[in-house]
Amino acid sequence: MQHSTLAVRATDGTPIHVNRWLPEGSPRAAVQVAHGMAEHSDRYGRFAEALTAAGFAVYAGDHRGHKGTASTHDEEGYFADKDGWATAVGDLVSITETIRAEQPGLPVVLFGHSMGSFLSRAYAAEPAGRELAGLVLSGTAGDPGALGAVGGVIASLQGRIRGRRHRSGLMNTLSFGQYNAAFKPNRTEFDWLSRDPAEVDKYIADEWCGNVFTAGFYADLLGGLRAINSDALVAKVPHDLPILVLSGDQDPVGDNGKGPTAVAEQYRRAGVTDVTLTLYPGGRHEMLNETNRDEVTTDIVEWIDRLLD
Repeated sequence: MQHSTLAVRATDGTPIHVNRWLPEGSPRAAVQVAHGMAEHSDRYGRFAEALTAAGFAVYAGDHRGHKGTASTHDEEGYFADKDGWATAVGDLVSITETIRAEQPGLPVVLFGHSMGSFLSRAYAAEPAGRELAGLVLSGTAGDPGALGAVGGVIASLQGRIRGRRHRSGLMNTLSFGQYNAAFKPNRTEFDWLSRDPAEVDKYIADEWCGNVFTAGFYADLLGGLRAINSDALVAKVPHDLPILVLSGDQDPVGDNGKGPTAVAEQYRRAGVTDVTLTLYPGGRHEMLNETNRDEVTTDIVEWIDRLLD
């Protein structure tokens, strides 16, 4: 496996930091990784090792407001002054364009985890989504309903009163405060991520993980989450796009499997013909860092292999 980094120029000129892992031989396909909130693409090196061993090129960018693209903690947890959600989705498209330039003719599969799965669902409804060979959604969530709407109002109000760059401890508590409740007695604040204590400890020790984000970010995120769960947006997803939805059935982000199940069913109702849902018993939020991560990774590789047959 060959590893390098590159800067992809976004449409507004922002350099997006991207990790690139290439197999030793000619790649059979490319996998683009969209990481979750308050983490970063460096954490996907082990996943990339398995993907490159299977013959796939892997490209994983850091979203705006995250590690390599933010570059300083002052810029952490913030998308943009306006149209932050659409801008972050557009950044994913810019990365795909770079992949296609470097790997002409290769099918591109988009893998999104958690917030990255939300962005990926928005991407799939864009015109660029018609060019994807497959979509993998890890740790995704369903419609936040009234609570999401209220949260969006609170975040927007905070942004107007205290500034969009205000670090919102209130929104952090409202969003994540209950995630650990099911796993008492709690060893850490992040037990909900994985059953593997070593993986949880690595997350906690990482200065670019688990930090408090801005009011503007939460307003963008919750607006985006409402949009991707709307029937109108889902109707724009290509009917022939193969979609794999995977989650732990104890993932609080997905309401213990209810959210991913609702997402898969909504795609099927909209006419998407190839939708696979896999819920892993006992699994929490980060299935790539769970105790059965090898099983999960093998399942993903086999699913992509099926697309290439």
